[in-house]
Amino acid sequence: MSERISHSGIIDSILGENIKVRIVQTSACAACKVASHCNAAESKVKVVDVICADSTAYRVGQEVVVSASKAVANRALLLGFGLPFLILVAVLLVALQFTGNEGLAAVAALGSLVPYYLLLWLFRDKVQQGISFRIDD
Repeated sequence: MSERISHSGIIDSILGENIKVRIVQTSACAACKVASHCNAAESKVKVVDVICADSTAYRVGQEVVVSASKAVANRALLLGFGLPFLILVAVLLVALQFTGNEGLAAVAALGSLVPYYLLLWLFRDKVQQGISFRIDD
């Protein structure tokens, strides 16, 4: 099994070392022959940033394959979903224990995610260094 997750895409823009690549993320049934007649088929267009020192080797409109390691994907899932879930549950249980009010505990749990995502946004440059795509040749 491959240790990289790959998507084919098209280069949208190049600005210095930053290359924006548009990828189409499809569900398993989106490629099906009858997908146009089925409501279950789904695809989403996403734009990913690729930092590339040799960006002059690429041009806008070029088809490329971008990839990331599974470790990078796991880190992104942890930061985007795992840690917020743990914070949410922990604050919910602690607030429920101290207040006994379910509504207040729920509001406190949801409110606890605001500082988390604010910190994630403030440190986005550092996070971006650890979670990055590359263009495969």
